[in-house]
Amino acid sequence: MRTTTSSAARRTRLRYAVPAAVASASLFLAACGGGSGDGGDGGDGGSSGAPAADVLDKASGVTTVAFWHAMDGTNAEALTKLVSDFNAQNTGKIEVKATYAGKYDDAITKYKAAIQSKSTPDVIQIYDIGTRFMIDAKQTIPMQAFIDRDKLDVSDLQPNITGYYSIDDKLNSMPFNTSMPVLYYNKSLFTKAGLDPEKPPQDLVAIRTAAEKLSKKAGGPADYGFGAAIYGWLLEQFIATDGKEYCDQGNGRDGKATKVQFDSPESVEVVKWWQTMVKDGLAANTGRDTKAAQAAFKSGQLAITLESTGQLGGFSKAAKEGGWELGAANYPHIKAGTEGGPIIGGASLWINGENHEDANKEAAWRFVKFLADKKSQAQWHIGTGYFPISKGALEEPSDVEYRKANPLFDVAVKQLENTKLSKATQGCLLGVMPQARKASEDGLEAALNGTDPQEAMTKAAESLKSQIDQYNSSVE
Repeated sequence: MRTTTSSAARRTRLRYAVPAAVASASLFLAACGGGSGDGGDGGDGGSSGAPAADVLDKASGVTTVAFWHAMDGTNAEALTKLVSDFNAQNTGKIEVKATYAGKYDDAITKYKAAIQSKSTPDVIQIYDIGTRFMIDAKQTIPMQAFIDRDKLDVSDLQPNITGYYSIDDKLNSMPFNTSMPVLYYNKSLFTKAGLDPEKPPQDLVAIRTAAEKLSKKAGGPADYGFGAAIYGWLLEQFIATDGKEYCDQGNGRDGKATKVQFDSPESVEVVKWWQTMVKDGLAANTGRDTKAAQAAFKSGQLAITLESTGQLGGFSKAAKEGGWELGAANYPHIKAGTEGGPIIGGASLWINGENHEDANKEAAWRFVKFLADKKSQAQWHIGTGYFPISKGALEEPSDVEYRKANPLFDVAVKQLENTKLSKATQGCLLGVMPQARKASEDGLEAALNGTDPQEAMTKAAESLKSQIDQYNSSVE
C-alpha cells in the first residue's frame, strides 16, 4: 500500500561564489552512475528492489546491521536505548551496531566516501535537505518497495511527514526525527506591554503591531519585540505558509528543479519586513548563529522568536528558571488568510541496497519498521521532543502523560495535523539544497545590513543557477 500523502551581525559583503563542494558532488554522482530520469521518478531511485521476505529466516547465524546516525547528546542516549531494545528482541538473529557519523553535513560527506569505497552502512540517517542527492545516488532501496512487498498498512504514519520524503506517492526513506517551526513568545512580557497573552500574532503585520508595544524603543518591557536567526529554513517556512513553492518544477517533485524562487514577491516582502523591523529598532539582528537568538529569547531580551519544536524543552526550562510564562503558536503567515503551512525538518532513514547482502537488507528493514512503530515513536518523542511519525504514538499512555506535562507541544501537533499537504508544504527537493539555504541566508543578511531586499535576494537566487545546472547535468 502506498503512502498518502550573536549580537547584531556586522555588515558583510554578499558571497556568491560557486563552492567546490558542488563541483565535486556533481563529479561524484557522474562517477557512481548517479542515476537517470527526472525528479518525478523518485520512487524508483533505489539500486534494487526489496529481497524476498523470508531471506533472513533462511540465513544462519547473526546478521549484523551497520547503522550510521547523526544524533548526539540526549538524542543519542534515546537512540541507544531503542537500538538496545531492538537487539534484545532479536537476540541470536539480528544485531544493530550504531555508529555516530558526525553532524548532518559530516554524515553525508562520509557517506559519499563510503559509496566510492563500496562500504556504505546498511542503514543511514540523512537530513531532509539531502533527500534529492540520496535519490539521485541510486544506492538505496525505496521504502515503498518493502511496503508494497509486505502489503503493509502505513495509514498510521503522519501524511504531512511522509509527504516530504515521497514523490508520486512513493516513499523513498522512512522519516525518523522530525520537527517543525513554531512561533514562541513571552506571555509575561505581553502582559506587561498591555497585550493579550492568549492572542499571539499570526502574520507579519500583527507581529509588528505587537513589537511596537513590546520594544524598549517604544517604551515596552523587552529590548526588542522580535528576533530570530538569519536561518534559511525560516524563510522557506514563510514561502510555504503563503502556499508558494521554493523551487520550480512543482518544488522539484514534477521534475528536477532548475531554479529557486526565494526572490519572489512574497519572499522579498518577508525580507523587506524584517529589514524595516531591524531599522526601526523593533527587531534584533542576532546574526546567523541560532544559539544567539535562542539565548536572547531565553533571557527576555526578545519577546517573540521563531524556532523549531526541538527548542520547546530548553525554552520551557528557561521560563521556569526565569520566572516567566512561555507561549507557543502556529508559525506565522505573511498575510492573514493564506492556506499554506510550514514544512517539516529533521532527518530520515535510508536502507542501502548496492553491494549489500539480501539478509542485511531485510534485517535493516525490520530495524526501520521497529523504529517507526508507535511504541518506539512514543519512546523517541518523550526522550527527545521530536515529533512521533506515528499517529498511534500520540495515543500511547506514556505519550499522553508526556503531553499533559508539556501542553505546549500540542500546538505543534495540531499545526502538523491541520496543515494541508501540497507541493508547497512538502518542501523543495533540490540537489544543491544546502547551498540554496546558505545563499538565501546571504541575501537576508545583506538586506538586514542595508542592501535593497529585491537586489539582495535576486542576486542570491541567480548565484545558484550554475550550481543547479551543474548538478542536474551530472545526473541526467
